[in-house]
Amino acid sequence: MPKPLYIVKIGGNVIDNPEACERFLADFARLDGLKILVHGGGKVATQIAAKLQIETQMVDGRRITDKPMLDVVTMVYGGLVNKNLVARLQALQCNAIGLTGADGGIIRSVKRPLKTIDYGFVGDIEEVNAKQIMALLNSNLVPLIAPLTYSDEGLLLNTNADTMASAIAVAMGGEFGVNLIYCFEKKGVLSDPEDDDSVISNLTPESYESFKSSGAIYKGMIPKLDNAFAALRAGVTRVSICHADDLLRSTRSAAGTAITL
Repeated sequence: MPKPLYIVKIGGNVIDNPEACERFLADFARLDGLKILVHGGGKVATQIAAKLQIETQMVDGRRITDKPMLDVVTMVYGGLVNKNLVARLQALQCNAIGLTGADGGIIRSVKRPLKTIDYGFVGDIEEVNAKQIMALLNSNLVPLIAPLTYSDEGLLLNTNADTMASAIAVAMGGEFGVNLIYCFEKKGVLSDPEDDDSVISNLTPESYESFKSSGAIYKGMIPKLDNAFAALRAGVTRVSICHADDLLRSTRSAAGTAITL
């Protein structure tokens, strides 16, 4: 039986809410065993960009990252957000180490090619260095990874945190029984976006296609779920999507939405 590893992705809306974030970090610190936290950026990058008079451009919920915006997200995601989370976890006796995908060559990407939309300095993941992550875990450190990666050309690249969590889960699946948990501000995947209690307890590829066709699942939830199913197909043991307050419950019993094949 492979040793369990928890890979938790926390959404930006939780990071933006101080009380919700504190509750989540306390639960994450209490999570027994080996664990990795991947975090998004929240609204802080947009707020700081506005102060610097840098325009924020979004397409279907995804940030266009030109050079000025790359500087902002590097400062905010890799610095301000990441290091504040690390400090708060240290106060909870969780020995976190804050990283981007560039540190230690953990996650290598390629700059997204220009198609219909030029996303700018955005990375599509090519490789995850599982051995380097293993070395951190074996040193009793808890990696806390910001949504930035690097390219062979030495570029920093803004990279979707949901995708990063899935890619790390797949890479570590050869050594561990990986439990991938996406935590955000909703109770799970909803069948009715207007009803926060309409949680889909179990989502299969067939029901996923049906909910997409009806319009119940749309926009930012689609890449999250695409990554969830891809992780399962690549051998990840378990994937769930739940409210940030349900992190611990999701590891013990059903909470939120279980993603199954």
